[in-house]
Parts: sequence; structure tokens; C-alpha cells
Amino acid sequence: MTEFEADLVVRSVEPAADGVVALTLAREDGRDLPEWTPGAHIDLILGEGLVRQYSLCGRTGDRARWRIAVLAVPEGRGGSVRVHSLAAGETVRVRGPRNHFPVVASRRYLFLAGGIGITPLLPMIREVAAAGADWELYYGGRSRASMAFTRELAGDRVHLVPEDSHGRLDLDAILGVPRPGTLVYACGPEGMLAAVEQRCATWPPGSLHLERFTPRAVTGDPGHSFEVVLAHSGRTLPVHPERSIFETIRAAGVSVLGSCLEGICGTCETEVIDGEIDHRDSVLDDEERASNEVMMICVSRCKGSRLTLAL
Repeated sequence: MTEFEADLVVRSVEPAADGVVALTLAREDGRDLPEWTPGAHIDLILGEGLVRQYSLCGRTGDRARWRIAVLAVPEGRGGSVRVHSLAAGETVRVRGPRNHFPVVASRRYLFLAGGIGITPLLPMIREVAAAGADWELYYGGRSRASMAFTRELAGDRVHLVPEDSHGRLDLDAILGVPRPGTLVYACGPEGMLAAVEQRCATWPPGSLHLERFTPRAVTGDPGHSFEVVLAHSGRTLPVHPERSIFETIRAAGVSVLGSCLEGICGTCETEVIDGEIDHRDSVLDDEERASNEVMMICVSRCKGSRLTLAL
């Protein structure tokens, strides 16, 4: 199935918090956009070599428009600055949606958001609340003014924790005692996610679900040479330590889709037919990695001497 890609019109640009803008995107002719599920993100193609991923944070039932929210990062790589320069009426190339952070059915949920990490959790909360599940949200930010969508989050299930007045999220208190039957969904800065992972190590397997905005640190062997076999054509390509599988395949003239090239967006996910994967992405969970069925070819490699891919 071909992935949706089109030029969408920016219908509105509104401040969502200090340094955060919310954009509403729609088709120029008003036709429905593709369906999506909570946790999904889209690519914004902002220029040559400038592709960024943003979580959809509107309502899944609204097929006429998509909403994203973007934090300005002036010292970043240019994506957020470009988004913040967009005005209503302009068009932007969009690809997706895709979802590597889906909601798993459960009776109880614990949501943890840090800053702009609230965006994928908003539609999740709506969905689980509509299903009658028990849920709770802890939402931390630098200040109340910097925390987006607080007006959409109300009630005794929501705990807003601005750092300037309340300090940081007390993860020891929140996660210190495992809660069997409760799923934890977390999104935010890498430091927060690493701390959440550490505290959830004693929780039942499969309890924790994360989405990262930046790739996790990879330690150990920088890599070795190996071969990649493209099953559909029978070609065998050598992959050297200084090149990724994605770069090697592209250089050989084979069309493969990629976006972030950092192992965080899932665009380059590829089926593995044979061989042992050295997973280095920030998308797959432990169970998915152990299955040895798919890999992100932009960063992951081979533990042995050969991989056979369904390409």
C-alpha cells in the first residue's frame, strides 16, 4: 500500500504555549485525510534534506483536518524554526501517518509527559477515557506557561507539575511501586525517558511504552563489515562499518524510503528474512527486537556476516 503524501494547506497557526505553536492542516479541496490512530505521527517535508516528524494531537474522528504542535528550538537543526515561520494559507508537503507508538488495550493506564511530549498522549487519553479505562496523567514542564493544551486537560486524573513552582516529576513516587495490570506511556526529553526506563525495570514485562524525539545512546562495537542480500533481486551488497544499510542500498540504486535516518521515526522499517539483527533504533520494544522480524536499516546492523532483507 502506497503511503499518503500530499501538499496540505495550513489552515491555522495558533499559540499553544510559550514557544509552542499548533498548526491545523487540511486538503485544499476539503476531502478527507487518511485515518489515523493515537500515537501516530506525520512527516513534514520542509525543504531539501529537511524532514521532521510531529505527532498528531487532534481528534481521530476529525477526517477534515490534522493538528500538530511544535516547540521552537532555535539552537536545533532548523525544522522547528521553519515550522514556526509558516503562516495560514501556505502549503507544506506531508507524508504519513504512521504509528510506532500505538495504544495497547488495558484496563489501567499511567501517562507521563515532559514538555512537548504531551502531544502523542492527548489523543491516547481521549481514546482510553472513551473506552472507560482507568487512567492518570503526570505532566511536567518548565513552567505552567510553557505547557501546551492544559485547558484540554482537566480533572482529578491530571497532575500538572511545572518545574518552576513544583519541581520535577517525582518519578520515584510515581513509579517506585510496580502496578500489575497498568500500562505506562511516556514521551518527553531523553533524560526523563531514561529515568522512567530505569524505574520501570522492576515492572511486569511489557508495561512500559515510550516514544523518543531523539535517538537513544548506542554503546559498544561501532560495527563491522557484513553482507546484505536483497531477496527480491538476489543482489548481494557489502556494508562497510562507516556506512549504514540504508546508505548502501540507496547507493546501489535501489529505492528505499527513509526520513529521520536516526532510528526514531520508523519510516525505513524493513522485513528481515534471515540473519541476526543488531538493533540500534529507538522505535522497537524488547519483544519486537527479540522476534528478529524487522529492523530500521538507517541505524541497525548485523550481528553476524549476512542479512537477507525483503527488498
